[in-house]
Amino acid sequence: MSTNQIVEELKKHISQFEKVIEVEEIGTVVEVGDGIARMTGLTKSQYQEMLEFSNGVFGVVLNLEEETVGAVILGDYKGIKEGDTVKRTGRILSVPVGEQMIGRVVNALGQAIDGKDEIKTDKFYPVEKIAPGVMTRQSVDQPVQTGIKAIDAMIPIGRGQRELIIGDRQTGKTAIAIDTIINQKGQNMKCIYVAVGQKESKIARIVAKLEETGAMEYTTVVVAGASDPASMSMFAPYSGVAMAEYFADQGQDVLIVYDDLTKQAWAYREISLLLRRPPGREAYPGDVFYLHSRLLERACRLNKENGGGSITALPIIETQAGDVTAYIPTNVISITDGQIFLETDLFYRGVRPALNVGISVSRVGGSAQIKPMKKVAGKLKLAMAQFRELEAFAQLSSDLDPETKKQIDLGRRMTELLKQGQYSPMSVEDQVAIIYAVSNEYFNKFEVNAIKEAEKQFLDFMHKNKKVLLDKIAKGEWNEVIESELKSACEEFIK
Repeated sequence: MSTNQIVEELKKHISQFEKVIEVEEIGTVVEVGDGIARMTGLTKSQYQEMLEFSNGVFGVVLNLEEETVGAVILGDYKGIKEGDTVKRTGRILSVPVGEQMIGRVVNALGQAIDGKDEIKTDKFYPVEKIAPGVMTRQSVDQPVQTGIKAIDAMIPIGRGQRELIIGDRQTGKTAIAIDTIINQKGQNMKCIYVAVGQKESKIARIVAKLEETGAMEYTTVVVAGASDPASMSMFAPYSGVAMAEYFADQGQDVLIVYDDLTKQAWAYREISLLLRRPPGREAYPGDVFYLHSRLLERACRLNKENGGGSITALPIIETQAGDVTAYIPTNVISITDGQIFLETDLFYRGVRPALNVGISVSRVGGSAQIKPMKKVAGKLKLAMAQFRELEAFAQLSSDLDPETKKQIDLGRRMTELLKQGQYSPMSVEDQVAIIYAVSNEYFNKFEVNAIKEAEKQFLDFMHKNKKVLLDKIAKGEWNEVIESELKSACEEFIK
């Protein structure tokens, strides 16, 4: 190439040169420790914005003060020191969403932690999002079958509902949630299980069980373990609901379990105190109610114009010595549409699930039940309510009139019937058949301790001889003909 050509080439490049100025806002770390950091120089940062530290770790802005910005660090804070640079990303904290998340175990940032391939998705949802407004919602009238007799009959859960599971530690709260997830097989329901502050060994057992029962085919597990930083425990539920919102936006139904929100509140309290926010009742910050309300309000059923999808939430709260009047339990009870209360005394008595039917309630009621269940559950509720009233007199059985004795006897049989082992959810048609048989006193000839065995025999008999009748019940059909067929089936079995 000649000198003239080189000169011409250079002139051409110079004439095409465009000056591009990239502006980055960079701050300095002035304080770091216990998973939080304070920075100066980031005056334009936004609440919930992601920041990138010089070692590649990310943080999220939580405090916007006059001179400094307080952020919570997502990951190991030990590599960050005073004087380090930190820059704004301009992005609000988001997590990957999509079909690729199904069957995976991920952390609070949506990164795979199950040892399988990296999750490849180009879709991201912000972890914080304003809940759908009043006009976009629809009333709850489709059931979520938990497969647990006592819940499906007396405390029904509907698609789009928020039903709290509350009780002391070791009373079977997680068991109910996992059984419900297992029972969603073939129900056209995506499931998300969010484990907050749980032992890694417990989570591993749950994942193994979900894989064994084939439930991982439609489930995502979001983990913020006991050894993870408090920031992960705080954000994990929001990450879970962001993943759920993706499916709801596609018009699908999602079930999400938060296990548990007590530990999330503890993590939030820890972070708030470290950020020197003023403490309120039980040292929680003043906005701890908002922490849970903005999360749970995102669970709803959308109307047809907005896609018609739904998110059903089962938040779990752990109580201390059965105290439902403590700060966090009362907060969450007031946000949810009912609660399933598990009692320690019942658990140790062998009544499992240890459901206190008196305190437990579902504010959606019968509208979330299929017609056959609605018809047979009425008698069950009445019998259980009467039994609760008369249980105190049961010890004095010698002095009772025949009618009272009969009521107590039926109540005992009902209590025995509602006992159910873990990982053994029951189809709705089987539930209807057995509840009908016991509440109409066809099982009175069996001893109370023989009820479980008789139940098994009865259901085997129904599946062998009355399969068509069970299929009709499963479809939600109920009329006098079906009732009389069920009645004659009970009589045939008793003979």
